[in-house]
Amino acid sequence: MKLRTVTLVHQGHETFAAKSGTGRTYVYGDVLARNEYSPVETMVASLAACTGMDVISILIKKRQRIDRYEIEGQAVQRSEYPQVLTEIEIVHVVEGPVVLEHAVRRAIELSATKYCPVNAMLSAGATEVHHKYRMHCTGLEEKEAEGEVIVTGPFRRPDVVE
Repeated sequence: MKLRTVTLVHQGHETFAAKSGTGRTYVYGDVLARNEYSPVETMVASLAACTGMDVISILIKKRQRIDRYEIEGQAVQRSEYPQVLTEIEIVHVVEGPVVLEHAVRRAIELSATKYCPVNAMLSAGATEVHHKYRMHCTGLEEKEAEGEVIVTGPFRRPDVVE
């Protein structure tokens, strides 16, 4: 079991300086000019980063050769309080000389259903997460493909996602 800690110190108005147990620092708030982080936007970024770390690791193990990998995330936040995220779309954009569609789909599926704790937490709550991909193989047999791999949540236990 890992213990994760963070301490936030109020900096005035709606701004908080955060320091994690590992020594990382960041500032939450609503002032874009000061590069303050939105707590809700960082949830989407955390999901994208978490699944991305899984997917790239799996693709490397599957001997895929990737030149470019991006993750696009967008979320719908309801207007009523509490203003939860009701739907998130994560799109893995993969390009390289050896990129097989079945490998990309399987890597995303494993992240969404087994490895990504951020996805498991969001999907157990009110959020529906759409896991998608766009890929371009630039090798000898050029191929482009896109699609949706799986939808997780809402209110589904992460260990029983279908």
